[in-house]
Parts: sequence; structure tokens; C-alpha cells
Amino acid sequence: MAERETKTATDATLTRRQFLSAAAGSLGLAPARRKPNFVFVLLDDLGYGDFGCYGQKHIETPNVDRLALEGMRFTDVYAGGAVCAPSRSCLMTGLHTGHTPIRANAGTVPLLPGDVTLADVLKKAGYVTGGFGKWGLGDAGSTGVPSKHGFDEFFGYLHQRHAHSYYPEFLWDNEKKFVLPGNANGRRGQYSAELIAQRSFEFIEKHRSEPFFLYACYTLPHARYEIPDVGIYRDKPWPESYKVYAAMVTLADHYIGQIVALLRRFGLEKDTFVFVTSDNGAPSGAEKGFDFFRSNGKLRGEKGQLYEGGIRVPMIVWGPGRVPAGRTDSTPWAFWDVLPALAELAGVKPPSRLDGISVAPLLLGEGLSKLAKREFLYWEAPVWVSKTGRFRPDVLPQAVRMGPWKALRNRPGSALALYHLETDISETRDVSSDHPEIVRRIEEYLETARTEPRPHDTGSLDFVS
Repeated sequence: MAERETKTATDATLTRRQFLSAAAGSLGLAPARRKPNFVFVLLDDLGYGDFGCYGQKHIETPNVDRLALEGMRFTDVYAGGAVCAPSRSCLMTGLHTGHTPIRANAGTVPLLPGDVTLADVLKKAGYVTGGFGKWGLGDAGSTGVPSKHGFDEFFGYLHQRHAHSYYPEFLWDNEKKFVLPGNANGRRGQYSAELIAQRSFEFIEKHRSEPFFLYACYTLPHARYEIPDVGIYRDKPWPESYKVYAAMVTLADHYIGQIVALLRRFGLEKDTFVFVTSDNGAPSGAEKGFDFFRSNGKLRGEKGQLYEGGIRVPMIVWGPGRVPAGRTDSTPWAFWDVLPALAELAGVKPPSRLDGISVAPLLLGEGLSKLAKREFLYWEAPVWVSKTGRFRPDVLPQAVRMGPWKALRNRPGSALALYHLETDISETRDVSSDHPEIVRRIEEYLETARTEPRPHDTGSLDFVS
């Protein structure tokens, strides 16, 4: 794959932060440490087993693998949900899928004005905020656009269906259409992933002298599976579709490497936390190579399901001098824990009613703190019917993790299946009959775990083209 370069300012430029630091040093004073930057890389449909540091044997991901060696690799981290919109809603609001505003891929139902996001919290703490990639929480003209929820800049796709093409005729630059003439009339001249990544790099350069939150919600490697060049996989004895998927994952890894290179170039690596993860598990099947690559590793299930393959995701956190290097951690936590963690690290109070618990002490190597007292993690996957604009009342997949235990059921009132993940990560043996006390405790929790979702009828705002 061809090497890509990022346009950056000359290294000789002395930023205000660097000048003040140097001045403080000349006076014998310890410079005050700035608030940390946050880079949250959210890949799209990347499976638990797609990175080399999580066992991948065929796809090359050297940059992410290096971050895992230099930072923390988490084995038991969970997405907000099993599909795109609910998962992103949990990340942005700090609420699990039993409480978060958006609980299904229902077109692009928008966030409402009263919904407080991670970007809102950090903006109030003095951060400049930028999102680049796929939003999925409100289309143009709705109450859910990023600019109404804490983002100073956004470039990419607002509607998740729009994001299915890597050669669209336009992207959104905040709420203005950014026309791509190279893709007009079916042409394939401008690859959206490249344009989006470049804008995210420019954001770092532009705001390197102030605390920033970069939400790099890249669309790679989500379908449709398209890439201009399969690069290093060109001569592999694989079907072309396998080469394309592998090249998309490696391209995502390349962009992550460029982010880290920029941080190092501007001397920001010790002032920045970098998170790398996926919004849900990978699909399954042989056609695109998911079975060949074992994209979900040993996990049962896939995207859209509440088995581990649908919701357990890779999570690497890197921050030299802050995050312990070379550590692997098996503490269970989830996307809704990110908002309180970043708020704590930024020195600002999060909203009072959250499902999330700050994992900041864990990221800093200080222990579990309040996280050790949490008993349950909860997911649901309501079935939304586009023809009616309503949820099916008779189907409600639910999942609960309680320590090493995982319980699932698909319909209200049906029996829970129970798995012991420490001895059965693939969820092959239902042991509910052997542990009635565990089942009973989880059933008690489920009675109060959720509230009814808002209406998800998107009406006329379903995909503004």
C-alpha cells in the first residue's frame, strides 16, 4: 500500500506551550502539566481478533500492536451495543443500552437537545473537540448533529446508511455538504477514508497548543468493502474479497500510526491518551474472509448478537508516562465508562446520572477504585421494525455480565442461559441449572435494569441526501 504523507508545520515552530515550558525551566520552575489530550479511535465492525495483538495471524497491524506493547491491552472490554448507533450512543452519553437515548439502528434517530455527550463535558472543561468519520446519532437538519452536542468540528458521514459507500458524492463538513466531484456519476476518484483521516490529522496540527479531544470514528473496515489498492496483500493466494478486507484493516492501522507519529512530532505523546477500539464485533461468514481471519477470535456470535462475538471488542490505551507500558488487564468495563473516565482525567465533573464508572485509576495503574464495587454490566438489543417505526414488544434480547458470569435471553420472561466466561469464553455450555442462585440474582437485577426507549420513528429526517 502506498505510503501517505501528512502536511504539517515545520518542526522549528515553537508553540506557546513549548515556549512557556522552556521559560519555566530556565527559571528553575517545574512547568505546570497541561490537561491531557484525548484521541479516541473508534473503528467500525472490526472484530475482537482482527489485530495481531489479539491473535490475528494473517492481517498486519504493526502500529496497533506496538501501542499494545507500549500501553495497556484490555481483554474484557465491551462495546455499548451489538450494532452501530446504540454503541455510539452509549459511548457519547455514558449510559448503557437500557437507558441510552438511541437503542437501535433505526435510520438515524437523533439525539435530543437535553442529551449530554462526552464532547459537551470536555468542551466545558476547555477542550477543543473534533469528530471525523461516522456519527450516526442525528442526520443533517436534526437535533442530533455533532455541532449541537459539543463538537467544534465534524467531517464525514452523519447518517449511517450514507456511510456504506467509500465513494460518496459528498461528505458533511459540519452541516455543509462537502462535494466530491471525483465521485460524481458513479466515478471512484476520491476515497472517503483517506479524506476523513487527513482531516483528523489536520485537527491535531491545528490544535496542538491547546487541550483537544479527537474522536476518530473512522468507517474502516465496515462494509461496503472497497479500497483503491490492496497493497501488501496483492500477491496473497486469497480470494479478492479477503485481500480487500485485510487491506482495509491494515489501512486503519496505518492511520493510527500516523496519529501517533504526529503526536510524537509535536511533542504531545506524554500529554495524550490514545484509545483504539471498535464499535461492535465483526460479521461472520466465509465470503469476505471473516471465518478465515477468525475476526472474532474464539468468541461465539457476531455483530448484531449479544454473545461475546457481538459486543466484546479490542481496547488498547496508550499514554507514555501515564499509562503503564506492556500491561494486559482483564477487568471488565464498557463504553459507558469512558465518559466519566475522561471527565476525571480532564478535571471536570461528569453528569450526575450515569451508568458508567470512571476507569481512570485503572488506566493510570492505580487500581480498580469504584469499578471493583460494580456488580453488573447490561446490554439489550430491541428489535425495531422500519415499516411500523416501532419496537417489537415480544422480542428483547438482553445480556448481563456479573463477574465471570454471563447471562442471556432473547424474549421477555424466557429462561436465562448462563455461561462462565473464565472457563468457557466461547459460551458453549449453559450452566444455569447448576447455579440457580446466580440466575436468581441476575433476574432480580433485570427487573430494574432498563427503562422503556423513546420512540424511534425518524420520519422525514431519515437520510438527508
